[in-house]
Amino acid sequence: MRNIIPSKIRIIVQLVVVAALVIIVDLVLKAFAYELSKTLSVFVGLIITNCIIMGRFEAFALANKPWRSFLDGIGNALGYALILIIVGFFRELLGSGTLLGIQVLGDPIEKTGVYAFGYENNGFMLLSPMALIIVGLIIWVQRSRNKVLIEED
Repeated sequence: MRNIIPSKIRIIVQLVVVAALVIIVDLVLKAFAYELSKTLSVFVGLIITNCIIMGRFEAFALANKPWRSFLDGIGNALGYALILIIVGFFRELLGSGTLLGIQVLGDPIEKTGVYAFGYENNGFMLLSPMALIIVGLIIWVQRSRNKVLIEED
């Protein structure tokens, strides 16, 4: 297969194959070992995410020298960590009103803080799709501040 797949799309094909295999294993586990699937389901998404990140690192490393690849890896890891921290911050703050387990927005039972003004904690921000919406908002804010990042058609 290495000689059949063009090198420009090799990484994409690898990512698709790994993602498909991981999803198939996850579905088989759900069908035959549901309890084990519930335990491991968190890691399924991490495997696919890891493949995407490693594919990007590999694509850069193939075209650059080791030191530049190392610096690129460090920069991307720090950027990815920053995005995860920002997303987690807003999801926890707006989803449960806490930060690191400390009530920040007030007490929902006693109606103090923002809860006194009618804020109701519905847990919507704790749902998975909201992480994507927050990432989209971060991208929008960054591109609004830095017009160079806007891609031309």
